[in-house]
Amino acid sequence: MLTVDRRFGWVWAAYAVSAYGTWLGFGAFPLIAVLVLDVGPAQVSALSAAGLAVGAVAAVPLGPWVEFRAKRQVMVAMDLIRFAALVSVPVAYGLGWLSFGQLVVVSVVAAAAKIAFNAAAGAYLKGLLSPQELLVANGRLESTMWSASVVGPPLGGAAIGLFGPVVTVLADAVSYLVSALCVRAIGGGEPSRERRSRPGGLLDGWREIWAHRALRRLFCTTVLFNGLLLATEPLLAILLLDRLGFTPWQYGLVFALPCLGLAGARLARPLAARFGQGRVLRVAGVLRTCWPVWLAFVQPGVPGIVLVIVVQSGLVFCCAVFAPVLATYRLERIAPDRVARTLTAWSVTGSLAVAALTAIWGLLAAVIGPREAIVAAGVLILFTGLSGRP
Repeated sequence: MLTVDRRFGWVWAAYAVSAYGTWLGFGAFPLIAVLVLDVGPAQVSALSAAGLAVGAVAAVPLGPWVEFRAKRQVMVAMDLIRFAALVSVPVAYGLGWLSFGQLVVVSVVAAAAKIAFNAAAGAYLKGLLSPQELLVANGRLESTMWSASVVGPPLGGAAIGLFGPVVTVLADAVSYLVSALCVRAIGGGEPSRERRSRPGGLLDGWREIWAHRALRRLFCTTVLFNGLLLATEPLLAILLLDRLGFTPWQYGLVFALPCLGLAGARLARPLAARFGQGRVLRVAGVLRTCWPVWLAFVQPGVPGIVLVIVVQSGLVFCCAVFAPVLATYRLERIAPDRVARTLTAWSVTGSLAVAALTAIWGLLAAVIGPREAIVAAGVLILFTGLSGRP
């Protein structure tokens, strides 16, 4: 079995603890907005969209800044910023000062810091690991993310019910503090980089993507796929909980069980070794697009529960195979002195696309209904599989 550098163990630990913290607090801000601040649906949607969109814009200057800084120092700094931002919510709640504006600001800060952290982490791993080790590492990170998504939301829901709506935000904040300690514990030096300015700033990141034909196609289709998929999440919640009468525990079940498809991440390396990265990306990229459209046929009761579990399981499995191979393929093709800027450009574009498509599909659902809007997104997702071949 292929092993990776010992220092990756600390990176993995940092990723794991923050991933579990994030999924433990999944959906906490909308709940706080509704239960504590008594805001309406429009403001809840605005909270989600603003955090992604403004956070992405705020991250634009961070890509070039990260490029010529020590990556571990950046990772620690971004974790501490997220800790400080998130811990302000339970503090303000306890003092009776919590406001909707504070939730928006915290969402923006957390979103921007996440983009900068991921850019620094990607650049650090590229310099630390060989191409073979990168695929193993990305598979482990992907498996961790899916396992956290299975365990986190049910535990978070129980914690909110027992201790109140801000407890999971506090847990999420503490997870970033622990993550910072893990990154700090890595020790050792980093390859020295010439700290000089390059013309274009973050534009160099988009140029790097656009210079590679295969990477360009993967970028466009992945951004569109993720944007359309995430834009349907609130619509699916309305369809299942409001229109079809799913109970909260049924809703949690149909999204928790499919995340056991994380086994796909473990298959990424052997599949890529046998068939090649390009073929795995083509096949998994097409297969992942075939599932969302079937959600349009969900019905009340047990048949609907079974259908959603089957569809989501297939989707998670294909995405779990695709994601680590894409992450490795992308890192191998980016110039070493442009990794942070390119990953930042990719993340900024993805976040803006999710925010824009979520707003558009919300309006579309208001006009034609949530089921019909989900169908429209599912059909468009099918086309991303046909055009995203590396």
